[in-house]
Amino acid sequence: MLESPKSSKTSELSPKGSVKKLKIKEQTKAKGSAKGKRKQLGKKDEEVDISMASIGHPEIFPLVFTQKTQEILNCRINEDVTEEKPYKLLKKEDIIQDMKTRAAVSDFHPVKKIVLEYPGEELLVVLDTEFKYGQNFYLVATEEAKESFLNPPEPVEEEGETKEGTTEEYVYKPPVRKPWVSLGSEKEIEEESVNESLRKIKYMISRVRREFGSKVKFTDRNASSVKDGYIECTSYQDKNFIIKKLEKDVGTQVVPKVREMSTQTKWTYPRNAATQYFPREFSDEEKELCLSSEDLKEFIISVLLRVEIALQQNEIMNVFFDDWKALAEDESAFGGKSDAYLKEYQSFTDLHYLKHRTVSCVCWHPTIYGIIAVSVTERLSYEERIAQSGKLLLRKSPILFWSFSDPIHPQLMLDCPEDIYCFEFCPSDPNIIAGGCMNGQVVLWDISEYEEKLQNAKTGAGGSKNTAVNMPTFIQAQQSGKEPHFVRYCAVSSIEYGHKTVITDIHWLPDYFEVNRMGIAFENRTGVCVQLVTCSPDCSILFWDLRAPKATIQSSFEKVKEDKVIEAPPDVPTTFKHLDLSWRPLIKANLSKSDTSGVYSPTKISLVDEHFHYKMQDKMQYQVKPEIFGDENPYKQLKVPSAKALQILENIPTNFFVGTEDGEVIYSDWKMERESDSGRLISQKPANKYTIHDGIVHTIQRSPFFKDIILSVGGWNFAIWKEGVTSGPILQSCCSSKRYTVGHWSLSRAGVFFIGREDGNIDIWDLLEKTHEPSQTQNISISMITCIKPWIVSSKQHFLAISDNFGTLHILEISWTLSHPSSNERASVLHYFEREVKHLDYFEQRQEFRAKERKELELETQRKKTRVAGGQKSREQMEEQMNINYVDFLDEEKKILTGLGLLKATDRFA
Repeated sequence: MLESPKSSKTSELSPKGSVKKLKIKEQTKAKGSAKGKRKQLGKKDEEVDISMASIGHPEIFPLVFTQKTQEILNCRINEDVTEEKPYKLLKKEDIIQDMKTRAAVSDFHPVKKIVLEYPGEELLVVLDTEFKYGQNFYLVATEEAKESFLNPPEPVEEEGETKEGTTEEYVYKPPVRKPWVSLGSEKEIEEESVNESLRKIKYMISRVRREFGSKVKFTDRNASSVKDGYIECTSYQDKNFIIKKLEKDVGTQVVPKVREMSTQTKWTYPRNAATQYFPREFSDEEKELCLSSEDLKEFIISVLLRVEIALQQNEIMNVFFDDWKALAEDESAFGGKSDAYLKEYQSFTDLHYLKHRTVSCVCWHPTIYGIIAVSVTERLSYEERIAQSGKLLLRKSPILFWSFSDPIHPQLMLDCPEDIYCFEFCPSDPNIIAGGCMNGQVVLWDISEYEEKLQNAKTGAGGSKNTAVNMPTFIQAQQSGKEPHFVRYCAVSSIEYGHKTVITDIHWLPDYFEVNRMGIAFENRTGVCVQLVTCSPDCSILFWDLRAPKATIQSSFEKVKEDKVIEAPPDVPTTFKHLDLSWRPLIKANLSKSDTSGVYSPTKISLVDEHFHYKMQDKMQYQVKPEIFGDENPYKQLKVPSAKALQILENIPTNFFVGTEDGEVIYSDWKMERESDSGRLISQKPANKYTIHDGIVHTIQRSPFFKDIILSVGGWNFAIWKEGVTSGPILQSCCSSKRYTVGHWSLSRAGVFFIGREDGNIDIWDLLEKTHEPSQTQNISISMITCIKPWIVSSKQHFLAISDNFGTLHILEISWTLSHPSSNERASVLHYFEREVKHLDYFEQRQEFRAKERKELELETQRKKTRVAGGQKSREQMEEQMNINYVDFLDEEKKILTGLGLLKATDRFA
């Protein structure tokens, strides 16, 4: 370690500062040397040339003395060796003993050979305070150098020069300010400088910011019909600016005269003609003469080698194969990289509603093309949200509906009582939307009145078509002055009986079954989705029913009170009026820990049947006769749950996966049990618990192709699980360089999924191409990725919606390679998962075998320790052996009595 020049000057000027710096360097060197020794432990004992022969001092070897070495050899800095006496004579025997004791850890290990071959009995070690040779000490390896250092010659002339030099002291004289005396140089500078004689013409070209990125549409028009539409700029001679032509450069070239001519062949009337021929063959005599000729033999011998090489080449490769055509086919085929990327299609943002906010959830409209909804929350920490709670009540974040036809103005906005963290369209009716708030409430919206507006979003803002010129959408919206419609929510759940913290995930139960308070699945006769599932970090999972609860006997006072209830405003739908502020959960399930009295904090939940808004291939069909509602919205005619006995569906799985705040993955059942003492309903204990992720679980989702394959994303890694395999994940990634924030399966390829990171990149994983690293990483934004949602428009168009922490929604078009599977991709991925399951079982078996083998080795080692020389045993060993023999005797006796029928197998000895 070399000292910088700046530090060396400081040590020369200040003696006290040099001592402090010397201590700091000593500690630094000690740390560095300790690290270096750890690296050298695994290497062979090789002698490294560390002498200063390159600078003319082969007898000097720089060494690093740690604090331990200084204490052992009594050469402590500033105590045993100082700047006045910077050397120490060490005995050769002490150094050899130190090398034997500490081996490779000794500071003399690099010069081991030099110490052993040193002829003298004492070695000279010198303190290098200025780090002239790179370390804090250096060893003098020869007797001549040691004598010259201890008894240096005293030249008279040099001492005289030194004394003369010491008498002279340099005195600093600051510069004195003097007036400027001109000698005529400024005139020469003015003459040589170039001054601008012409006045510059300045142009400023500006554009309105809202027109950035807008599409430009050119149209034809009559220039004379519009004022200032046509201006003729003719050239004229400026009399004030005349340049006399002094030189003219003219080029010329000779070209041949070319004449074009054409001709046409004479066309004649076509006629059909036919002919027949037969081959001309040699006779037998001619064939024998030809085959026996010397010329044929010489020809065959001369071309034999070339023909043999040509035949070998034909066997090795196809000479008629077109390499140029195959080059493009190979790149665009499965696994190629020529088309494996995400193409930017559109982006949405709003400077008013999305300022200082982040996108929390994204959902595609299930039936209308180009409509996508996003929910936003304030970009605040927990402490900042508490400090600004008063302001947040006045500044609520809506749910925005964007359209491909207008990327600047939202088409619709849903009013929210609080910031919405998650929401989902109803699979039975896309006009019904359920969302989870930051305060734990569940909100319902009905946008049936605005369905036509969303379908006609392509006509432009306001739907005006009678304008003279086809202006862009944002200009029409500004001229019309219409703001997007605000839709008020229909109902909100009760704060008292709901979640206590933010709702992090929400799901609709399928339309073919419903659950009761015990969690048992029954047939759903309504034919529409009527129940919800929500989870929150408040350690609870709630089931909600959209239907009104069973009517109870009311007093006359309560009836009069109901009659005086204020009716809802006319712009608020009355679809779920019966639930507003009185909605209670049907089931409340808690995930209790089996080993302790605590509970888990769920953040994401994955049911057996998840809705991916695309045509499902293996959707379960049940013979349920739905009730007939007519043309009216079925949710407006929902009745009280039927009191008739409904059919129990035994084949409906009630198990689910849950991801927690602590990175745990839980596998449990939502069926309730009655406590034996009190008789109240309690949740079942989780069947399995795995700790794989080192952070909060952001995604836990089933594969759209395999219902028993689950993807979990959280912390710095992701994992793929198979339902029924209790030993752990079948695939677990290594730790990423950046934290993962969200993940989603591909809707068209079984082995592809997308994972978002905190640095704004998207990792595209293809299990058929690579399993140890992503197939491709693509940058989307400069901020954290918050949500990923794919959508299939048609077989030729697949979209991927990605949102970031700055409130921007990016719409990317998925390439052909990433959206179209190969002919046998599903079978290949299934085979890969089955192979991983077998590998996991084999790994468990090997672990059990190794544990058993390790136990046997420990027993064998224990037996060897019990053996004493001469075959005699101590008293304790004999007692231990007698106890072992007695236990074996009891086991043998138990087996004999059981075999004779005198003792049952279930009986036990005391």
